[in-house]
Amino acid sequence: MTKFFFIAKDRAGIKITGVEEANSSEETAARLQARGLFVISINSESELAGPLLSRKKKYGHSKVSSGDLVNFCRQMATLLGSGVTILRSLDIISEQVQSRRLYKVAKEIKKAMEEGLSFHEALAKHPKVFSELWVNLVESGEASGSLPVVLDRLAKSLERGAEFKRKILTALFYPGILMVVGLGALLFLTIKIIPTFAEIFKGFNLTLPFITQVLMYISEAVRKYFIIAVVIIVISFVLLKKYIATEPGRRQYEKILFLLPVFGDFFRALIGERFSSEMSILIESGVPILYSLEIAEQSVGSLIVADYIRKMKDDVRQGKTLSQPLADCGFFEPMVVQMVSVGEEIGELSQMFKRINNFYQDSVETFLARFTALFEPIMLIFMGGIIGIMVLGMFLPIFQMSKIGGS
Repeated sequence: MTKFFFIAKDRAGIKITGVEEANSSEETAARLQARGLFVISINSESELAGPLLSRKKKYGHSKVSSGDLVNFCRQMATLLGSGVTILRSLDIISEQVQSRRLYKVAKEIKKAMEEGLSFHEALAKHPKVFSELWVNLVESGEASGSLPVVLDRLAKSLERGAEFKRKILTALFYPGILMVVGLGALLFLTIKIIPTFAEIFKGFNLTLPFITQVLMYISEAVRKYFIIAVVIIVISFVLLKKYIATEPGRRQYEKILFLLPVFGDFFRALIGERFSSEMSILIESGVPILYSLEIAEQSVGSLIVADYIRKMKDDVRQGKTLSQPLADCGFFEPMVVQMVSVGEEIGELSQMFKRINNFYQDSVETFLARFTALFEPIMLIFMGGIIGIMVLGMFLPIFQMSKIGGS
């Protein structure tokens, strides 16, 4: 008897995956059709693994990207949901990954499990690849016997997060390109064009207009001190980065970000989005609220908010509802607090956190849409004004020369 992995649909159009032991794919198809299922595909275990194991492994890159983790999680959920063992799933997936490091990690996870570790314990041995969120969700899935379901939820959460990041990067890409091109144009005019005009004006006995003199002084200073300025900027950036890497520096940095006019709300929404995303999937997967808060505290990405979550955890441990300390910290909007309160009352806290997550994602996307819509005309007006001043400063002496020549 051979194991055949199938994908089919029932009469309602719902996709069903599973595994059947039969003598042939035809026999498997007949069984499925007898159950009223529409067969989409049937593959034997050797057909799934054979082509992958027979070819020489090639890698697309070395590091483990968020896309690699999404694919890994999605494939694990599908294979386990189809009845494939974890060890066999790791074999199949490791031959498909594009990341050299993830390939090695998958092999090491399999080896650790063969030595007696559970899946979540094997994942925990690679904290730089699999976060606490991964480890605890897998542990919850193993304990409840619903690992495929938990991995499917995690895959969906990772996919939503990856799509959200892509939207942010896409929205910021055009303003970034516009700024780089604009600064490049200004540097070119300052370093190349203005000195050319300055050489021309030296041959004439002219009293240069004030604006022209200022531009020439700026041009000379930029050309003389450009390299020094670049070095100072790079050193300052490196030192600032090292300071931010320290706990006091990080806290000061976050305080400044959150207090920025206009952009402060944007950074708050980003943190709120991450917190609500993790809480929704943790609670939905059966992780206790205190443990969920502990995981969120470690992975929320903000020391200030981590302090708030630690206080929430202490208050919840003392018997308070989550909405009380959430309101006391003052970081989250009143609407968010009310939604959590309602979720606790009706026993749908995970669903409320999902709605909160959608709220924060919508807030970020709306901000970015408005920002990009306003940035282009503001940048164009600014660049146009600067370039206009430069052109005016260079052509005013020419107008003077034309008047002198005409008289």
